[in-house]
Parts: sequence; C-alpha cells; structure tokens
Amino acid sequence: MTSFATVLLLLLASSTSQAFTTSRNTFICTSNRLYSKVSLYSSSNNNNHEEKSFETSRREAVATSAALSAAALVGATPLSSLADDEEGRLIEFEVANLDGEEGKTGTFVIRTKPSWAPKGAKRFEDLTEKSFWDGCRIFRVLPGFVSQFGINGDPKTQSYWRSQSLSDDPVKVSNTRGTVVFATAGPNTRTTQIFINTGNRNSFLDNQGFSPFGEVVSGMDVVDRMYSGYGEGAPRGNGPNQGLIQSKGNEYLEKSYPKLSYFTKATFK
Repeated sequence: MTSFATVLLLLLASSTSQAFTTSRNTFICTSNRLYSKVSLYSSSNNNNHEEKSFETSRREAVATSAALSAAALVGATPLSSLADDEEGRLIEFEVANLDGEEGKTGTFVIRTKPSWAPKGAKRFEDLTEKSFWDGCRIFRVLPGFVSQFGINGDPKTQSYWRSQSLSDDPVKVSNTRGTVVFATAGPNTRTTQIFINTGNRNSFLDNQGFSPFGEVVSGMDVVDRMYSGYGEGAPRGNGPNQGLIQSKGNEYLEKSYPKLSYFTKATFK
C-alpha cells in the first residue's frame, strides 16, 4: 500500500510555484505581524533596543506541506530529525519565587546542543562555569511566547560581558517550545541575554536569525510558572527597564519588581 510519506511527497511535488509563493507570503506576513507586537532584541549593546496512517485526510497533508515549506524558507530543521540526544551538557536551574510567591521553588534542566549552534552553546556553558546565572531575575515573561533572562544582578559583572559579543550561529533548528536562544541587539551582538521559547507558534523567529543552542529537557512546567504579572518591559509595558537593570542590577529589581522569579543556582549535572 502506498505510504502516507509517499502521498505527502507527491503532494509536495505537485504543488505549483504559485501555491508556494502564496504560502510563503502568508508565512512572512504572519511573521511580521507577530514580530511587530513583541521584540526579542536585547539591550546588551544599546539600551534603546529592547515560540499517520494512510487514511490521513488531504487537508492534513496540505497543512503538513505548508509547515515544511515554511521551515524550508529559513533552512530550519525539525527537532525530531536532529542528532544525538546525548550531546552537549546538562545544566540544572533552581528557581525561586515561582508564581511570584516567596517560598515556591522548582527546577528545570537545559541540555546544550553544540551541533545546533556551537558558539552559543559554548558561551552558555562558559557563563554557567562562572556562576553567572546565580541571582539572575527572569525579567521578561510573556506567556505563550518567551521567558527572558540573562542580565546579571551585579552591574560590574554585566558591564564586562556587554563587551564580549559573539558572532552569529546560523539557524539550524526551529524555535519550537522549549528551545533556548540568545536575544540580540542586531547581527553579531549576542552576549548574555537568553530566552526560552514557551509558545508553539514561534517558528517565525527562525528567519529573524534567532538560533537555538539548547533545549529544556525537563521541568517545562516550572518554566511556565515563572512570574509574568509585570508584563512587557518598559517603555512598551509596565515591566522592568532593561537599561536600569544593566546600570543598577538586582537592587533596582528587588525594590521595584519583587515578585520576579529568579535563579538561586545553576549547576552542571
């Protein structure tokens, strides 16, 4: 019996260039519309910058085809087709102030993936080696989109790392839920700011150059409980101002945003 994969390949092969163009335009328009609402640019270098059976219906096959076409636009690969699950290193994060409440704690684990983004994975591991994440607040939490962190609570420590920009890694995998990515202030500006994709529709970030370097392998339920009540950061929202975090550190955050979840420790497993 003809397999579903064969049917799907035939559908892909028979798609006209006009249909592909329509799909591509729709994908890009959706990306731009979403991206206009929420930026993933950091203030690292500029304080002004701020996720079957053969009986499967033809509709499902066409939907799958569209998704594959969208991924092909940016050269991103679905996670399921990527290499060894055992590569990289495991890093456990201990989190306090879950749900914005003192005493509520939990842990989650990230595995770095050097085959996805070698420079990004190494920087993340280097920062872990130096206990950079300890005390860091998760200062920007937008449910169903991202949780962002990576400005050190000590302005002197942060000032040093702001000058240590990384060149970009190409985007090899899609920004699916649970992937871990550097925020940027433009091309080749990655330093220390990180976001975890918490949404299922973040693939539009792929062609913006956001390259996942790891993924959460356990504890996404903990990630989902990071406090989100302050909303988007200033000046677009009422959340923390990244420039003030850079210059004043945790002194500013503890006083003005005491409910933020934060890391008490991050260690290699």
